Amino acid sequence: MSIRAFIHASFLSTLGLVVLTPILYEFFFLNLQSDFMGMIDTSAFQGKTASYYTLGCKLNFSETSTFAELLQGMGVRTVQRGEPADICLINTCSVTEVADHKCRQAIRRMVRENPGAFVIVTGCYAQLESQTVSQIEGVDLVLGSNEKANLVQYLNDAWLQKSELAATSPNHRPSLHTYQSVKTKDIKTFQPSCSRGNRTRYFLKVQDGCNYFCTYCTIPFARGFSRNPSIDFLVKQAEQAAAEGGKEIVLTGVNIGEFGESTNETFLDLVKALDQVQGIKRFRISSLEPDLIDDELIDYCAHSRAFMPHFHIPLQSGSDEVLQLMHRHYDTALFAHKIQYIKEKIPDAFIGVDVMVGSRGEKPEYFEACYQFLKQLDVTQLHVFPYSERPGTRALSIPYVVTDKEKKVRSKRLLQLSDEKTKAFYQKYIGQEAEVLFEKAVRGRTMHGFTKNYIRVELPASLAKDKYDNQLITVKLGDFNHQQSALKVVL
Repeated sequence: MSIRAFIHASFLSTLGLVVLTPILYEFFFLNLQSDFMGMIDTSAFQGKTASYYTLGCKLNFSETSTFAELLQGMGVRTVQRGEPADICLINTCSVTEVADHKCRQAIRRMVRENPGAFVIVTGCYAQLESQTVSQIEGVDLVLGSNEKANLVQYLNDAWLQKSELAATSPNHRPSLHTYQSVKTKDIKTFQPSCSRGNRTRYFLKVQDGCNYFCTYCTIPFARGFSRNPSIDFLVKQAEQAAAEGGKEIVLTGVNIGEFGESTNETFLDLVKALDQVQGIKRFRISSLEPDLIDDELIDYCAHSRAFMPHFHIPLQSGSDEVLQLMHRHYDTALFAHKIQYIKEKIPDAFIGVDVMVGSRGEKPEYFEACYQFLKQLDVTQLHVFPYSERPGTRALSIPYVVTDKEKKVRSKRLLQLSDEKTKAFYQKYIGQEAEVLFEKAVRGRTMHGFTKNYIRVELPASLAKDKYDNQLITVKLGDFNHQQSALKVVL
């Protein structure tokens, strides 16, 4: 048993606890993180290099950035482009069958491009298929959703093991092919993350896991039940981001509207507390389930100091029949009310909507109902993705199956509708002034940034300057760029 595992078990035994609550985790583990680092002999990692590859959501990217910071603290340097790495970390996704395939491809590519590297795989696919992933050629260590919080300890133990094997057979360096994971019900730990990575915006992880268990989804099995740290802890993380010069923070998680269920707090309480953090000019909410968007939250955001007029709300289907098959927690009437209420209170709000196409049970008339429902909704953009069958989900028992060909036809219709809505939204702001937070660009290339309500803005290379990176600048919005993906700054 590792030192951390021993202390973990002993501590819980002493207190007579069954689960490790987020508050105790913060107090006990996070505050002692530096002490654990001190217990590990990091000399073996000094001067080593690491390469990182992330698939999936913003949450994964945030976590990968945190992993990189941890390894940097051990003396590990991130590789330059084209440089082979001593350590490879792949953070995986498993939201679709295509995502699984991309994960396997990424692992094999990283192994091929970094011969002899120590290969770590974590993330959702690693949790769901731990043993299978561990057997891929070149993989040394697979960490599930519970174990990734102890990445440094597991890496150190496995690194020593591999070094010992190499010493006994210097001409042959076999992969360890080990995995560490627990069942979904035993996923208790919360891996904190507040990371900037290579972007201007910080991503603050406020919640993990999900209690919804929709019929098509494997995420609760990959991430576990909903859990979160305390508001006080998240405020401190936001304050640290501000001290580092951060101006915008995106709140991320799996189902962030469930925030507070494990700490007897509410998401609205969190929003109010973060709104008081000085130095942070902008907060964005990554995604909120429609049934968890309180009217009171909308009212607060309408007059908030720093929360932007920007919402992302998963619909999945505009058919009540399909929503029932999915076991979603709302109907189209509730969804329409939330959109109407947002637009009433915040007319300039950008509203993005997730839509799943071709799910089990989506008969032609149900898709048509979905299309017509979305057409009349005052939303800005549709994130359209085809349904992918996932092993072990209840959706597989639904008899009606949509062909891949029909999924493509339906996706195309919705993407065209999305383009129309986004273009119409952008057009309303041509000729107006707006405050834009610009992001660093390669020298000689155009810079991009976003307005408060998430309109993408393009600054020509002739005007772009390094000093504009992470700066809020008021500009006049012109017409669309050539790709129709942004509004140009008027010269």
